[in-house]
Amino acid sequence: MNNQYLIDHVRSIMDFPREGINFRDVTTLFKDAKALEIMEEELYELYKDKGITKVVGLETRGYVMGAILARRLNAGFVMARKPGKLPYKTIQESFTKEYGTDTIEIHVDALNENDVVLIHDDLLATGGTIKAAWNLVKKFSPKKCYMNFIIEIRDEGLKGRELVGEGIEITTLLTM
Repeated sequence: MNNQYLIDHVRSIMDFPREGINFRDVTTLFKDAKALEIMEEELYELYKDKGITKVVGLETRGYVMGAILARRLNAGFVMARKPGKLPYKTIQESFTKEYGTDTIEIHVDALNENDVVLIHDDLLATGGTIKAAWNLVKKFSPKKCYMNFIIEIRDEGLKGRELVGEGIEITTLLTM
């Protein structure tokens, strides 16, 4: 897709959160009304005919467009959060990411086998977070599952798409 307006509004921050990392900051897209509108429309067009019943947004930047898209698709929204943040019983999955190890969890009743799920996050780089989310969602045996990201980083050595594996359709709005 690579809409030039969106590309022009992504901020890059060198050496954040540690030296050698060029961090792609999507908050500059979120604060711009036109960028929000473009992302909403592009995401809606991608998924309007897929029968999505639940959008799973990953903490925290995945909540922004995930919730907007869920509303637009007339689907429910499920939060994947860090441990201890959800008030009801959860299942969890741990993973390794660029700067350490982490865990995400969702409520035990968040999804079911009748759901068509879209997992959404802001960025695909190393793939650890999204692989963990995919593993969590698979435990519910949904009818179908899709993945979407605002940005996919394809720098040498970042193989997030390959880590996720086959069996799921992955789309991105921007490739950098």
